[in-house]
Amino acid sequence: MAGDESIGAGRHDRGQVGNSLTMPVLRDPRLRRIALVRLSVGLGDLICSAPAWRALRRTRPDLRITVVTWSETAPVLARLRRYADELLPFPGYPGIPERPPQPEALPDFLVAAHARHFDLAVQCYGDNPRANEVTELLGANRIAGFRPGGWEPARDPGLHVPYPRETHEVDRHLRLMERLGAEVPPGAGELEFPLRAADHAEWARLRDRFGLRPGEYAVLHPGAGASSRRWPPERFAEVGDALARRGLRIVLGGVRAERYRTGRVAAAMTQPSLDLAGRTSLGGYALLLREAHVLVGNDTGATQLAAAVGGRTVTVFLAGDPVRWAHPPPRHRIARVEVGCNPCPHLDCPIDFRCAYRLGAEEVLSEIDALDEPG
Repeated sequence: MAGDESIGAGRHDRGQVGNSLTMPVLRDPRLRRIALVRLSVGLGDLICSAPAWRALRRTRPDLRITVVTWSETAPVLARLRRYADELLPFPGYPGIPERPPQPEALPDFLVAAHARHFDLAVQCYGDNPRANEVTELLGANRIAGFRPGGWEPARDPGLHVPYPRETHEVDRHLRLMERLGAEVPPGAGELEFPLRAADHAEWARLRDRFGLRPGEYAVLHPGAGASSRRWPPERFAEVGDALARRGLRIVLGGVRAERYRTGRVAAAMTQPSLDLAGRTSLGGYALLLREAHVLVGNDTGATQLAAAVGGRTVTVFLAGDPVRWAHPPPRHRIARVEVGCNPCPHLDCPIDFRCAYRLGAEEVLSEIDALDEPG
């Protein structure tokens, strides 16, 4: 992709594609148009999908790949356009929780989907049978993808795999593509987030304006989409003060909507901090994270972004599942206490948020120390 730097980064009347029992569907030369139904909105979800899409593209560079997802993901998908030819904006659907459905927009969406004459549509969203319904509605010759628990496909059962709950997000998508016929060589799970010249120019401006020296500052990212994944701002402040006393500058990061939380961290700190929440682009923030001594953040897209560009992270896991989302040492560590009910699916803790309040700043600092240990 020019200007990009990859860091590490009537359905059945057209002839059935992939009918052979011995030929994986992705190896069928008649396959030309494929839809990937990825209905998540999170930055981390898309970053963790990229290795599977890369494997698909390398196996079948001739395919036209359409990602069916929310229009707000367009800036991230633009970074991954070497693997996705287009985005088909999804208007929502009952039972898909990310956004309220827009039923008035569904007919036009389905007309647009059917006009693309997909040979194959793949449910790569997750453990939700409503996503399988959406996949079926696209009008593809064949359907494939994850099979939620308790749900059985009405057709193409051999192209569906049970949703693997106890698997890292990257691996579950790679396994799905491998099952469908993609080549998945060793090292295929490497994350990436392509950077552009404009991102480097923005980082240079930030560096010069605020006197940021690579490796001499730490980024604290206190936000997260769900309250059950947000460690208290006061605990972030304790970590920030301790790192400042060690000689690191403290930068607070996030999107504009998270400035309330970064403001609370700054107010609770006794040491100076620089609040850049909402003051960078996504690419500029990626480089800010890459050049930091460490990112300390909740289990959210920022930690996936940092991992994708080669940064170092300590991720605070509360309700989130490290089996699904954590990245391995030596450049990544997790801070977590086992309280008997975590991980959990709740967006808001229904009890006393013990997984957050029993995790002290000293545990996070200990993980930063482990990150800094030689070898």
